[in-house]
Amino acid sequence: MSFQRKLFKSLSSIVLIGSCLSASADYSNHARTEEFIQEAVKEYNLDADTLRQWLAQAEKQQSVLDAIARPAEKTIEWDKYQDIFLTKQRIADGKVFLQKHKDLLEQAQEKYGVDKHIITAIIGVETFYGTRQGSYRVLDSLATLAFDYPERSLFWRELKAFFALARDEDLDLASLKGSYAGAMGYGQFIPTSYLMYAVDGDNDGKRDLWNNPTDAIFSVANYFKRHGWKQGEPVTQRVKVRGDAYTDVINDSLKPKWTAGDLKKMGVKPTVKIDDDKPANLILLQGKHGAEFWLGENNFYVITRYNHSRMYAMAVYQLSEALR
Repeated sequence: MSFQRKLFKSLSSIVLIGSCLSASADYSNHARTEEFIQEAVKEYNLDADTLRQWLAQAEKQQSVLDAIARPAEKTIEWDKYQDIFLTKQRIADGKVFLQKHKDLLEQAQEKYGVDKHIITAIIGVETFYGTRQGSYRVLDSLATLAFDYPERSLFWRELKAFFALARDEDLDLASLKGSYAGAMGYGQFIPTSYLMYAVDGDNDGKRDLWNNPTDAIFSVANYFKRHGWKQGEPVTQRVKVRGDAYTDVINDSLKPKWTAGDLKKMGVKPTVKIDDDKPANLILLQGKHGAEFWLGENNFYVITRYNHSRMYAMAVYQLSEALR
């Protein structure tokens, strides 16, 4: 069924229950609606009337605004954050996922040069291996954040991309579910990432990240490859520190801006041999037994391209090691 046919079929159904919708559920009359539509038409060659009709059906979700105001990365430290993702159940289920999709993961590892344990850990952290993909209607989440969230620029862009994605992949906007921030599928791709990095892993003509493990696994691997993952290289290691010269460079950048040699001169002592010319950063996390110092290399930085958080990257890394 074409995107336009799906649109009008869904809209017809919605009209029947229109009296149940609140007046606040209509984004087609927002002060910035026409600006949004003009941009979407220009950037993606979308149909203005179709956009207007869909925006009229998007409902404001206060729970989305509440959730984005308190992300875990900003409210807790590493000592508590790790308890969310490094559980016995998540590790056990990850090993089951590894075994169930052994061939697919090895194919992705071979094709994209990305460790199968990292691929699995990403899916494990994001959706508990595909079992918790989110219960928010993506249309509602992204419209709420694009029009009613103060820091809306990211979501303004994502909502435009979401409409383009629905057209390109022939998706039914009314039924797509995801996270409160509009992330979708096994790997929780936001719409721009879906458009740019999702792949048709099994060559069936579709890029389905909700229901097709092949597409999901290959797409995560492709994302990492495109962001510079280096096969066989380390991610991070615990280090020791002495003196106080190192304090000026703690957590100063996600992207490695020093070399291991620079950091050694500042009093950082690696626990695993590393060449002096390797790009690296000094990471400080507050663990269960106090301060933890880590050396973050290129592959650690690549994980933060998925989620711009050192704690997130560390959780993915440590889960991958537990699965290994």
